[in-house]
Formats: sequence, C-alpha cells, structure tokens
Amino acid sequence: MESGFSETVQVEFSLAVGAGRLDASVDVPAGDVTLTQILPVIQNLTSNLVGSAVEQVNREGYQISCKAGCGACCRQLVPLSIFEAEWMAEWIRSLPTEQQAALEARFHAALIQLRERGMLERITSAKLEQDEVEKQQLSADYLKAWVACPFLVNESCSIHPIRPLICREYLVTSPAEYCKAPGELPVVGVPMPVRPSKALFYMGAELENNPYGWIPLVFLFAWMKSGAKPGDSIAGPGPEVLFRFVEELAKVGNLGELEDGGPLG
Repeated sequence: MESGFSETVQVEFSLAVGAGRLDASVDVPAGDVTLTQILPVIQNLTSNLVGSAVEQVNREGYQISCKAGCGACCRQLVPLSIFEAEWMAEWIRSLPTEQQAALEARFHAALIQLRERGMLERITSAKLEQDEVEKQQLSADYLKAWVACPFLVNESCSIHPIRPLICREYLVTSPAEYCKAPGELPVVGVPMPVRPSKALFYMGAELENNPYGWIPLVFLFAWMKSGAKPGDSIAGPGPEVLFRFVEELAKVGNLGELEDGGPLG
C-alpha cells in the first residue's frame, strides 16, 4: 500500500539496545501523519534489524533454514498490533471487491476450523497478559490445531512484502521440520537485540480498552467491522511520530529482548 506522502525528511537516531547500540537513518513524511501511516518506515527498519541479526548468525557459522514452502510458523497464533491491523484493513479495502470477498471467506474458514478444534473459545477468553503459563500452552495448542494463516497460499506467504513485524522477526537456524513441534524438538531461533513488534504492542496497550495492544491475526476481518483507527491517537509531524516509536523501542531494547521463541514468546 502506497503511503501517499511526497515530501520526506531524513531522520537519524541512535539508541542503546541491550548491550549494543542501534544507529539508523530513515526517511519519514515531513507533514502530519499517524503512527499507522508510517508503518512502512517501521517495516523497513525492522527488516534492517533482522538483516543485521542474520548477518551475525552467519558469521557464527549458522544458516537460516526458513524458506518458501515450510509454513509451520504460519500456523502459529500470530499477534498483530492494532496499528498493523488498521493498516492492513485499509489495504484490504483497496482491493477489488471479489478479492476482498475471497479473503473474507478464507478468514471465516479459519475461524470455523478453530471453533471445531476447540480453540476459538480459548483464544477469546484467555487472559494472556496475566498468565504466562496459559499463554505458552495456548500457543502450543494453537499450533497443534494446524490452522493455516488465511494469507498462506501454497505454503507461501501471499503478503510477504507487507507481512506483520512479528513475522519478519521470527527466523530459525534449526531444521525447518522441527518447527512443527517446537515443544518437543529443539527449535533454535535467531536472537533479536530488540523487537519492534513489541514496541507497537506496548504502544497499543496504552490506548483505552485494549490490554494487549494486539489482536490474533485470524481475527482481522472481525476487528475491521469495528472501524477502529488507533493510529489517530498517535499523530503529528512525521519525525515526531517516529520519535514516539523510537522512544518505545528503546524501552523494549533496555528490557533485554533477546528471546528466540515463537510469535507469542
């Protein structure tokens, strides 16, 4: 989805991330924007962070085993920040009517599968911000239900260029087949010094009536019916909005976000 902003300004920033330092230079819209509208900037920043992490594991002699066709991670419970949900909803509404209908049918079919496998009620009733054990068990059981992301087509992501931040951040060096049973087989993730997805989750959680700051991706079409526009709550000149995000990213980094678990980990 195009941003629609023609005038940009270059913003440079540096922040401590765990034991290291992140130096970046990005172009952001010069005029007023919402946090949702600068998501393409945050996506690029995330991809660069992931690229640096991949280079590090390569230097250590490991290789990324993720590839098109191994879609186990696309059957996990994927948390989608409410800002990404808004941005993706706008993208879906820009599609031809028949494509929107086809996508909605895929999402509906996924929800039916989850209900039939006893997962739907558990997801909607879970208090994940309160119970870490429940979160991990729900994540494991969701994968066992083996319900594909509605955007997964022929075992490949059909929205790869605009995929959620959490999907960009999740890579492994262990054999791809291990991802089908992460609790039973030794899945080795690529350590990330900081996770931009979590910065968005925390920013979303600060908004009224949302204790998580994210929704399960599979709930996207249901969420779209609310007409919510959370990005409007964080708006202003492009550099200022980016700075708000970078401040949150710094907080996440200083918490030592080095985990290598799945999307809910």
